[in-house]
Amino acid sequence: MPSGIRTTVSFLDADVCPLGTLSNRAAATLSSIAVAERRADTDPPSRVRVLEFSTGTAPDSLADAPNADPDPVPVPIFEHGETIRYRLDVDADVDCPRRRLCELGCPVVRHEVRAGVPRLTFYAEDYDRLRDVVADLRERFPSMDIERFVRSPAESTSGDDVFVDAGRLTDRQLEVLETAYEMGYFERPRRANATEVAAALGIGPTTFSEHLVAAQSKILDDLL
Repeated sequence: MPSGIRTTVSFLDADVCPLGTLSNRAAATLSSIAVAERRADTDPPSRVRVLEFSTGTAPDSLADAPNADPDPVPVPIFEHGETIRYRLDVDADVDCPRRRLCELGCPVVRHEVRAGVPRLTFYAEDYDRLRDVVADLRERFPSMDIERFVRSPAESTSGDDVFVDAGRLTDRQLEVLETAYEMGYFERPRRANATEVAAALGIGPTTFSEHLVAAQSKILDDLL
C-alpha cells in the first residue's frame, strides 16, 4: 500500500478564494465544492472557472450579502430539502489554494468553506512532497494553517484502513454527535435517550434525530 499522506489545511484569510469571500459576507457554510472550466462566449474567447457548491442559504441572502460584488452572482441550479446547489462563474486566472494544489499535482478530496474559512483536504505521496507543497502554499497564502495530516500505513494486509473526515460535519452536527456520545446515547444499555440528549442541546427530539442521521450518513460515506 502506498505510504501517502492525507492533509487538511485551512486559510484564515477569506479573500484567498472567491468562495471564501462569499461565505464570509453571507455568513454561509459552503460544502461539496466542485470545480471545472469552460469556454466563455466572449470575443475574444476566454476561459471561465465554474464553481459549484451546496448550502442551506437562500439565493437572496447570497446575492444581497453586504459589500458583495454585483457580478458574478451565484445561480441556484438544484434544490433538495433545505439544501440548494449553486453555480458561480469566476475568472479562470484568479489564484486560489485549490487551483494551486491542482497545479502541484495534489488531488483535492474535500473542499468546504465555513464562516469564511476555506478548508481543503488533499493527498501527497510522501513527507518530502508534503513539505514542498506546504511551503509553496504558505508562500502564496500566508494565512494557511495545517489542521491535521494522516499517513497511510506503510504495510497493510487488508483493505480495512479508512480515514473519517470530521471536517465534513457542520458545527451543529458535530455538537449533536459529541453530546450524544458524552451522555451515553450510543452505549448499550443507553444512559440517555433521544429526548434527554435533545433537551441538553436545547432542541426537539425530531430535530436531534435529523442532525444525528445527517452526521451518521456523512461518516458512513467515508467508511463504506
